[in-house]
Amino acid sequence: MARIAILTASDGVAAGARADAGGDLVEARCRADGHEVTARAALPDDRAAIAARLAAWCDAAIADVILTTGGTGLTPRDLTPEATRDVAERDAPAIPLAIALEGLRHTPRAALSRGVAVTRGRTLIVNLPGAPAGVADGLTVLLPLLPHVAELLAGPVEHDG
Repeated sequence: MARIAILTASDGVAAGARADAGGDLVEARCRADGHEVTARAALPDDRAAIAARLAAWCDAAIADVILTTGGTGLTPRDLTPEATRDVAERDAPAIPLAIALEGLRHTPRAALSRGVAVTRGRTLIVNLPGAPAGVADGLTVLLPLLPHVAELLAGPVEHDG
């Protein structure tokens, strides 16, 4: 199983004015699937603050996977993908593609999410939307992958073929 950290990017959630439905769903589904949630935080939609937290968590190796929720849309305050790219070492472009395809099965609005997936050190960072339906679509794709992701990022792995 994987160690998961959850970062919610939302002015409203960070200020305590709105419930963290996306983060709550990530935590519940990950725990139900047997993963350990090692950290959780909510930050305002501030690129530098988000990047700093992602870098700190990655560099401290507190999780195999960091799942962000929120800040992936088209508004000027939606800066989670940019903050994630600021700390990225390598891209994992098929992950957001798979998440978008899953979301498009349910709503055309899934095409509006700009989430990215990257690695920094031995941590995978994946941006999920803030809306619970978008989070659910992302988790449908991600949950089956998480144990293998953790194994791959932990160190040398022998591959078949």
